[in-house]
Amino acid sequence: MNHLDQIAKIIQQANSVAILTGAGVSTASGIPDFRSSEGLWTEDHAREYYMSSQYFFKDPVDFWNKYKRIFRLKLLKNYQPNKVHQFFKRLEDAGKDVAIITQNVDGLHQLAGNSRVVEYHGTLNQASCPSCQASYSLDYVMENEIPYCQEPGCGDILKPDVVLFGDMITAHDEAEAILDHVDVLLVMGTSLFVTPFNLLPEYAAYRGIPAIMINGEPTGKDYLFNHVIHDDLSKVVRELSPLID
Repeated sequence: MNHLDQIAKIIQQANSVAILTGAGVSTASGIPDFRSSEGLWTEDHAREYYMSSQYFFKDPVDFWNKYKRIFRLKLLKNYQPNKVHQFFKRLEDAGKDVAIITQNVDGLHQLAGNSRVVEYHGTLNQASCPSCQASYSLDYVMENEIPYCQEPGCGDILKPDVVLFGDMITAHDEAEAILDHVDVLLVMGTSLFVTPFNLLPEYAAYRGIPAIMINGEPTGKDYLFNHVIHDDLSKVVRELSPLID
């Protein structure tokens, strides 16, 4: 039995699957991987500062100008789920309990139809008022160069619902709780560079959960996984799908 056959058998026999995803899952949809060696992130090392909660509260007007440009918000609705997103949906359609824990903020897992998605780093699709917590859609954000809260007596500048540098991660406990009850962990398209997201595979290893890593390049956490594939994600799911169906 070859490597791919073994992975297919593990997934096939699992009733519940937790899937950790990163930017590599969305690149086939045309969304840049900001942290890859060829991604937009390397163009400007100041992005971490400008995309911080500290900078938002220091200069929210300039923050929004940079935020919209960095995340290419005007293009967001042009992006569509790709074969990798669709693979996850097919697992759910096959009757598996699928929980996706994603670093991605593009909303493509929901658009693909997966019903249980934890947006670990928030979402580009909404913004909220830091004063009154009123929530606004991406359409409203895009209609206004600087989005202000419209609630009576408020008028504060909205803050995006993406987790900015310096913000608290609020989804980690939920993610660990999911891992407490799954048969297998599948990790795809992430370098596992960012903490505390990269602690989740360690938690799974501690729990003795079989784990599979599929990524375009090696990561510093590969040793935690029972099976590791370094290859193009779309190619892997194209070869893996018929073995599971």
